[in-house]
Amino acid sequence: MEARLRWYQWLGMRIHLLYCVWCRRYASQIRFLHKACGGLDTETQANPSHTLSPEAKDTMRARLQEAMKDKPPPPQ
Repeated sequence: MEARLRWYQWLGMRIHLLYCVWCRRYASQIRFLHKACGGLDTETQANPSHTLSPEAKDTMRARLQEAMKDKPPPPQ
């Protein structure tokens, strides 16, 4: 999702997403995780230990809760 697609790749993806509910759901989940975890890279680079610090856990928890507020309920 980071790389830019060529126009024909983008068009093919958009056409596929029109009819594939599973890929739309997956893309939505990826956007959610990207938003919820934004900025955590810089924190983990500063502290290269293998476990998360309590502050990082609190930050992640707060970001997930904030992102969940904007998220509509999943379709049934």
